[in-house]
Amino acid sequence: MQSEQSQPAPSSLAIGAALLAVYIVWGSTYLAIRFAVQTMPPFLMASARFLIAGSVLYIWRRLKGDPAPTKIEWRSAAIVGLCLLLGGNGGLVWAEQHVASSIAALLIGATPLWMALIDALRPHGQKPSVRTVLGIIIGFCGITLLINPTQVAGVESVDPLGAIVLLGAAFSWSAGSLYSRKAVLPASPLLGTAMEMLVGGAALLVFGVLVGDLRMLNVAAIAPAAWLGLGYLIVFGSWIGFTAYTWLLRVAPTPLVSTYAYVNPVVAVVLGFLIADEPLTARSLLATVIIVGAVVLTTRRSPAKPQPVIPTTPSPQLANVSIIDE
Repeated sequence: MQSEQSQPAPSSLAIGAALLAVYIVWGSTYLAIRFAVQTMPPFLMASARFLIAGSVLYIWRRLKGDPAPTKIEWRSAAIVGLCLLLGGNGGLVWAEQHVASSIAALLIGATPLWMALIDALRPHGQKPSVRTVLGIIIGFCGITLLINPTQVAGVESVDPLGAIVLLGAAFSWSAGSLYSRKAVLPASPLLGTAMEMLVGGAALLVFGVLVGDLRMLNVAAIAPAAWLGLGYLIVFGSWIGFTAYTWLLRVAPTPLVSTYAYVNPVVAVVLGFLIADEPLTARSLLATVIIVGAVVLTTRRSPAKPQPVIPTTPSPQLANVSIIDE
């Protein structure tokens, strides 16, 4: 459980501003990742993003008087950081070498479907309603249509390995988000977020070295667009988007926080089409409608039984979640 310190209830304006940041900023990070990984090794890029963002945030919060984290808080932050940033964001940045940013956003947008499944299957988890089950079934039908392992009407399918990695990343992000809601983390959401970034960034660095990212690194060959993408991910994706997400997980009901999952893909699809000339086919548009509709169906709850506000934290980005920014 979190610290028992009494905290003033956040205003609806603050919650709305944080939601808007997650909606817009995280929706745009998919495109920023695409530009960054074109000339940067994916795991080293993600590691640099979170180590820089996490270090600055951690030092700032400690200077502001936040107490030093305990061992159990570091353990919880490590679990969340590994799930959200290594598994979630790491899978995303690798897959965006092979899958368009708009498609990646749609597959990551299935995160609430995974959350509903995990919550239903874990001990003492919430059993899904008929509407939730229907939403999960419809959502995975949309994913199947989007991945399209065979050619349909001459349209090339999505890279199957990239799609599988993205689904695994969404699963990892979901597990970390659910765990974080009752994990023992610092009372300060910003300090907890910084810790998760530091652990996740360090894990991404080690993993990148193990899989050969250092051999791929050529600083002189990194394009200006990649540097801009990395800078955008640090400032907007991590400091703004990821921090807003982890704070919302502490102070806002899960169904409300989950709404980012059906706004982000729409933002990513539009930006990918307008800025990066990513194809916008009838099949991808149909899959977008099906997946987004399924997520809405899955995350909606009856207004007669609002979920209690649980004070807690996760990470995405991705961003940190983006996130999974996720």
